[in-house]
Formats: sequence, structure tokens, C-alpha cells
Amino acid sequence: MILQVQNVTKRFGGLTAVKNVSFELAEGHILGLIGPNGAGKTTLFNCINGVYDPSEGKIIFRGQDITGLPTYRAAHLGLARTHQIVRPLNELTVRQNVIVGACYGRENLGLREAAHVADEIMAFVGLSQRTDMLASSLNVAQKKRLELARALASRPYLLLLDEVLAGLNPTEVSAMLDTIRSVQQMGITIIMIEHIMHAVMSLSQHIIVLNYGELIAEGSPEEVSQNPQVIEAYLGDPDLAERLLEEDRI
Repeated sequence: MILQVQNVTKRFGGLTAVKNVSFELAEGHILGLIGPNGAGKTTLFNCINGVYDPSEGKIIFRGQDITGLPTYRAAHLGLARTHQIVRPLNELTVRQNVIVGACYGRENLGLREAAHVADEIMAFVGLSQRTDMLASSLNVAQKKRLELARALASRPYLLLLDEVLAGLNPTEVSAMLDTIRSVQQMGITIIMIEHIMHAVMSLSQHIIVLNYGELIAEGSPEEVSQNPQVIEAYLGDPDLAERLLEEDRI
């Protein structure tokens, strides 16, 4: 297993944002992490990649305990992420942004080598025509691709995608799904938080579901989509969930 999350809990004062969550992820797979707004998904991401130190529990990455390890050290070990709200270095060009990802990633590249990696990754994500543009001038879809490119340039073994499809139109969503499949084909393991259900269900081999910080279901996309607890979490009405299941409408 490339990742083991063991009984992770994260508290903020009297608020428990993540409660006793455990799961394992096989190398090369795509894991979908879903749940209603406020379920604790991004908090769990932040515990995995070192933004937060869990209140309890452990994060094991490639056999190493990385619990509470700073984000830059996690990146050096091969764990990268994108953010729900894109965070480009606006005063730098697209190419410079991707070079930064390569310099501070797993291979700790010098500028010349990082530039070669940046050119390769920009071509992969479809940004070759934007290399000399300032990051601030990109549209939403292009900034999402830049965020992905910067993460990929760090040469990760595991990539955390936080709502990489948010704000995209249907054509852009379809194109991004193709790109994510290509990332997996490169051998990179992926965990993705996503609210576009058809997208995460079509991509993922396994799904885990959080609600109020707790893991309420996990399994194949088919199993999770038919789970009454999951449907109730999204609809907020257990009777409606049961009725729709009986009528085969969900």
C-alpha cells in the first residue's frame, strides 16, 4: 500500500473536523473522496500532506510515518497536491511557476533540469502555448491546469487533487478527466476530492465517503452510490433515500 491513514482525528478547539478515519490506498489507483460540504474532506487532505498535525492517529506513506511532517518534506518524499482555490505565483510566468514545482519537488532539481521538466509537463497538460504569460492572466481552466502542472513537476508518487474540476464547464471537465486518466497511466497514485459525482465515479477504483468528519462508507463506485447512508448524507432525508432506492431512481 502506498498510503495508510490510521485512526486519524483532527480537532480545532471543541470542534472535531475529522474523527477516527482509517483507510488504505493501493499504488497506482485513483481513490475518490466524497461527502457533503463541511464533511472534513479538505481537513483530511491537510492532515495527509502536513498542513495540519493530526490530533490523533498516523499517516504512513510508502512505509514511512509522515504524521505531522512539514509540507515541504512531504513534497521531497513524493507527495504533492493541488488546492481547491488555485494559488499560482501571479507575478511569475507559467513556465516559472512550473519550474518552482520541479525545484522543490522529490528530485530537488537545479534550474536547468527543472526547466526541462517544466517544458515536458506544460506540454503534457496543454499549456505549451502559455509558457511566457503571467500566471495572473490565465482563465480559470488554465489556472487549474497550471496548478496541476506545478504539482506534477514535483515528480510525485501520490497526488492529492482538491476539486480540480470546480468552476469548469462541461467541455473543460471532459478534457481534465482525460488528463487525470493520463496522469494515472504515468503510474501516479491519486486521491481526488470532487463534487461532480459522474466524474469521480467514472475515474475512481475505490470511493470513501465522509460525513461530519466520520467515514460512513467505502467501496466500489457502484457500492457507494447505492448505499443508503451515503444517499441520506447528501439528501438529508432517510425516508426519501430509501424510497428512491426502492424505485431505482438513484
